[in-house]
Amino acid sequence: MPSAHPVAQHLPFLRRYARALTGSQVSGDAAVRATLEAVIQGPDLVSRRGHERTDLYRVFHVIWSASETRMKGRVSLHATRASLSRRLANLGVVPREALLLTMMEGFSPEDAAHILGCAVQDVVELVEAALTELSAPVPASILIIEDEPVISLDLAQLIGEMGHTVLAVARTHKEAVAAVKESRPALILADVHLADDSSGIEAVAEILEMFDVPTVFITAFPERLLTGDGHEPAYLITKPFVPQNVKTVIAHALSTSEFGADEVAA
Repeated sequence: MPSAHPVAQHLPFLRRYARALTGSQVSGDAAVRATLEAVIQGPDLVSRRGHERTDLYRVFHVIWSASETRMKGRVSLHATRASLSRRLANLGVVPREALLLTMMEGFSPEDAAHILGCAVQDVVELVEAALTELSAPVPASILIIEDEPVISLDLAQLIGEMGHTVLAVARTHKEAVAAVKESRPALILADVHLADDSSGIEAVAEILEMFDVPTVFITAFPERLLTGDGHEPAYLITKPFVPQNVKTVIAHALSTSEFGADEVAA
């Protein structure tokens, strides 16, 4: 798609949302590709000037709701423009979709309602239901890979507030690998750039060669890891982060990991 296309600037963040929703780069990107095909075939689906991002996410949700394996985090999509039109007024909605749209993607309840095809009050109630669902987790051990002490302390506090424990705080690639050799975490929170110029992405890639574990990357430049080329992470948080957003993504990543998502890193 040409970079001048109205939706081009929004694609990295649609990829972020799709990957978080499915728990998988492969499944999330497949849904995004199907969305782009629908937009190219029917440009009027994203035609409201100033609302291109909202319309793009709405088309994505029509396609996502059409997937028979939607709730399993797997996508097999062959949508036509006609089928999109039939579903525009009758989208299935689950609480976590409303939660991710508002908390992670920053949509207002009104825009989220447009995307999901429901009333604004429905979005408010869905978000409340999702927060309640995610507020009583099974305690998990989480590895923090972060070289900035203030940020690692903030993350550790958030993890504790959620009822989880910090397995270790690693400042370098070497420390991260050593930590998981001692004990296996249920989830990893990783910065991209670490002390001694090592890479959080490379550290996670080495860890994933030993065992599968959901990973949330934290970066000031998420679009650089959301190109759709090669292996990229499924979960991304943008710096500076909002505490509730971090909690939302952690809870969602832990809960979707049961689907066996193909979490990979470059």
